[in-house]
Amino acid sequence: MPRFAPLTAETAVGASRDLLGELVERHGTVGDMVSTMAHSPAVLGGYLQLSRAMRRAKLDRRISELLSIAVQAQQGCGLCLDAHVAAARSLGVAQEEISLAHQGTSSNPAISAMIRLGRQVYREPTSVTDEQIDQLRAFGYSDRAIADVVGVVALNILTGAFNLVAGLGPEDQH
Repeated sequence: MPRFAPLTAETAVGASRDLLGELVERHGTVGDMVSTMAHSPAVLGGYLQLSRAMRRAKLDRRISELLSIAVQAQQGCGLCLDAHVAAARSLGVAQEEISLAHQGTSSNPAISAMIRLGRQVYREPTSVTDEQIDQLRAFGYSDRAIADVVGVVALNILTGAFNLVAGLGPEDQH
């Protein structure tokens, strides 16, 4: 059950009104998460900036979605988990790989290593080792792709935590 009412460009104030107005003008509608984030222009603006920045990530989109599934399976945001499962399916990711991502792994050792890194960044970034980064490089990942994992995790923490605090779940989507 939502804890905050979603806002519109008409009901939001200040910077949130401007941000929502721009989004509606460009996309026609915004989802409940974005309209609820408008209670804090700082959170909404930060989310939009990080989301835009991560579209330029060099990490393969399928890996990014599997990583997001693994993080959201840990964080517990059903709304985010459903969105990332749907995105993975739309990219042609097999159900077996989606199920493995829920468990924090993959049948592909290189992808499994990236998922493991992402879950460590989420849970305990101090546990990441030099050998682990060297292994990712040996799998062919660039330093940029490895660094992008931190951005993917950060975006998932922001959206998942926000949705959980705001009480937004899959049943609340319109």
